[in-house]
Amino acid sequence: MEWHIKCEARDIARYVFCPGDFLRAKKIADHFENPRLVNESRGYVIYSGNYQGVFMTACGTGMGGPTVAIGLEELGHLGADTFIRVGSCGVFQKGQQPGDVIISTGTVRAGGTGNAYLPPVFPAVPAFTVLRKLVESAEELKLAHTEGVGIAVDAFYAPAAVEADMVRMQQAGLVAIEMESDTLYILGAVRGWRCGAVFTSDGTPGEIKPAWGEEAFRNGEENAIQIALRAMTKIAKMDQENK
Repeated sequence: MEWHIKCEARDIARYVFCPGDFLRAKKIADHFENPRLVNESRGYVIYSGNYQGVFMTACGTGMGGPTVAIGLEELGHLGADTFIRVGSCGVFQKGQQPGDVIISTGTVRAGGTGNAYLPPVFPAVPAFTVLRKLVESAEELKLAHTEGVGIAVDAFYAPAAVEADMVRMQQAGLVAIEMESDTLYILGAVRGWRCGAVFTSDGTPGEIKPAWGEEAFRNGEENAIQIALRAMTKIAKMDQENK
């Protein structure tokens, strides 16, 4: 049994959704057939169940790189090897609104945890298989989405000194900011896992989490969940066919 995730290997699927928000983990698990709570320890809330005949797990990891790294390492010890982060994010580009769905094609490494695994020059990118299945799923579901590069940071309330860098990256097309995907991708590279991420915008370039955007955000969150569920099912079926 792991130090932080108190369950048996049989409780954890190969296929794991890893949102930061434990309430979003439950929302994902609500789509499972007969979901059950298998862990609630040290901030990690984990549900497992079947979705369209595939055993899947949803784990709320909490905020930031260190908690993601610990959670995924222990889930990996228990047999998980495919991870899709279903997260929320801030945005940079004109016209982006609450509820917009963003499929990550890569992440600027502005967090620190991944540096313990690989040097900062190593890119943080999703596994192409997961990225492709996320995009395919969004297109098949006819759900509007953006594909692009984001940035992951450690300091939610970052000092103004970094604003000039953010402006240059915004001009280069940066579409999202959150706190976990850099760690997710770097661990995937080191451990040989398949990782990807889909986000829902919780604001605009000028506003963070505005009250007027809450309903749109919740609708977008459900869209992101549907995309992730479909993508994970496609990956599992691909694995079965390739056995």
